[in-house]
Amino acid sequence: MMERRGVLFVVSAPSGAGKTTLCKELAARVPNLKHSISYTTRSPRPGEVHGREYFFVDARYFQSLVERDEFAEWAQVYGQRYGTPRTPLIEMMDKGVDVLLEIDVQGARQIKKTFEDAVYLYILPPSIDALRVRLQQRGGDSTEEIQRRLQKVREEMWSYREYDYIVKNDEMTQAIMQLEAIVLAERIKTKRVDVQWLEENFIRDKELHVRSADDQSDEKERTR
Repeated sequence: MMERRGVLFVVSAPSGAGKTTLCKELAARVPNLKHSISYTTRSPRPGEVHGREYFFVDARYFQSLVERDEFAEWAQVYGQRYGTPRTPLIEMMDKGVDVLLEIDVQGARQIKKTFEDAVYLYILPPSIDALRVRLQQRGGDSTEEIQRRLQKVREEMWSYREYDYIVKNDEMTQAIMQLEAIVLAERIKTKRVDVQWLEENFIRDKELHVRSADDQSDEKERTR
C-alpha cells in the first residue's frame, strides 16, 4: 500500500536495565521489525549464542572490521568493543524493514551523524537500587565491576535529553506496550508516507475525475 524505507529505532539503556529482553519481545510482537546484530569482543554470557545476541569475535578480527570501515558505529564500553555492521543495516532498511539497534550512548551519537531520520529511545530502570540488584543477580561481574557500571550510569543519565522517547522498565508488560505504541506511531508519521503513492491514489485520480465531469457538463451546454 505505502512503500517506504525502513525506520531505524536506536535503543540505549544502562547495563542491566533490560533493553535486550524488551527488544526481543518487541521484535516478536511487531511484524516487519528486526534486530540488528552487533559485533563484540566480550565473551558470551550464559545463554547467549553467537549470531543471535552478538557476533562474538576477538580483538584482532574486530580491528580488521574497523580498518575496512565496515561499521556504521563502534565504541569501547567497559573495556570491550562493540560495533554495528553497516551493510546488513542498510539492506534491511532499503527493503522496508524496520530495524532495532541496541547500542550505548557513544554509539547512538555516532549513528545520529549518519542516520538523521532514526528514532531514539532510552530505557530507564526503575531506580539505581533496582539496577544494582539486577546486576548482582545477573552474575559474572565482580563487586568492583558493578560499582563501576553504576557510576557510569549516573554519568550517562544526562544523555536522556538526546533521545526522542524515554521508557521506564518498571513493569515489563507496560514497557512493551509503550515501545510498541512508539513503533506503530512512527511508522505512520506524515514524513514517512510514500508521497507518490498518496498523490496517485487520492489526489491525481480525483482531479482527473473532477476535470472529466466538468468537461462533460461543458459539452452538454454547447450542444443545447
